Amino acid sequence: MPVQQTVTDLVTRSMNVVHNTLQKVSGGRVGKTVFGMKAVQLHTTGRRSGQPRTVWLTSPVHDADRIVLIASKGGDDRHPDWYHNITADPAVEITDGDVTKPYTARTATPLEKAELWPDVVAAYKGYAGYQQRTERDIPVVICEPR
Repeated sequence: MPVQQTVTDLVTRSMNVVHNTLQKVSGGRVGKTVFGMKAVQLHTTGRRSGQPRTVWLTSPVHDADRIVLIASKGGDDRHPDWYHNITADPAVEITDGDVTKPYTARTATPLEKAELWPDVVAAYKGYAGYQQRTERDIPVVICEPR
């Protein structure tokens, strides 16, 4: 694996550990938002291991009908592991604050992505840079209550 990919993976894992630690130490008061976006925990099933997996993500579009997640991996050329997990098993759970609910995750259609992308970039301009940095089409994931 190239050094850049190894660094990206280490940074991603470290950010999740730090976020978990801040949440626990602060009793949930720190880390509710990141870069002005709501922070949520996505719970998936590992596509190869079958084991439960949890990752902290930001939600640039978040309302009663859906939670939108961006599979950017910081503009890396690879999809994040959580994205592979939801494509293998779209039955997920999302923890928002101290409430965990079941959702069904799906990749937005090209039309849905085109409609959502301006709101995504308005919430965090970094997503536009991530898309420019990679040749892959960064998936927009729509999670709807089950």
